[in-house]
Amino acid sequence: MPLRVTFVAAARGAPLLAERFEDDRPLDQAGWDEVQQVVGGLLPLAAAELRYCSPTPRSRATGDALGYAPLAQLALRDCDMGRWRGLTLGEAMAREPDAVDAWLADPRAVPHGGESLLAFISRVGGWLDTRPGDDTGRIVAVAEPSVIRAALVYALKAPPASYWNIDVRPLSATTVTGRAGRWNLCLDGIPAQRSRT
Repeated sequence: MPLRVTFVAAARGAPLLAERFEDDRPLDQAGWDEVQQVVGGLLPLAAAELRYCSPTPRSRATGDALGYAPLAQLALRDCDMGRWRGLTLGEAMAREPDAVDAWLADPRAVPHGGESLLAFISRVGGWLDTRPGDDTGRIVAVAEPSVIRAALVYALKAPPASYWNIDVRPLSATTVTGRAGRWNLCLDGIPAQRSRT
């Protein structure tokens, strides 16, 4: 059996339209409530040999609430957005529309002075490729949705622009199997009790 890495998306810390670049706010009450509704379905992942999380307050809190006691991994941090850190996409667009357009169109662009999308995908992929584990290793990582999208683009060897076409919802679980340089998306699903929204 190949190495199995399951990414769990952190619970939300703000409404979707209020999400900010490199948002380090803690879970809001709705996020806590959602964790409580799905804990039964995601708790079995706590049996993974290795448990990690992004170094954000909401990733750590989500992992702790799910019983994972995860170890924060700096490589699983969100994309460095430079001077746009803390802004919403709408706020960045209002201030620098041409720069935002360039960033969305070119995965190598860094108009904000931070990290390019391509560098972000490569960093997250490098973390994935260096995971320890034998042929039966299981890993769980609670991460921001953006980090999971980057991991999926890397694992599937998809064009960087496909990053914008992947929707990762809070508290969803996504698994890749394989080993360094040879990853497969696994769609076996993890049953979880979801709230009705």
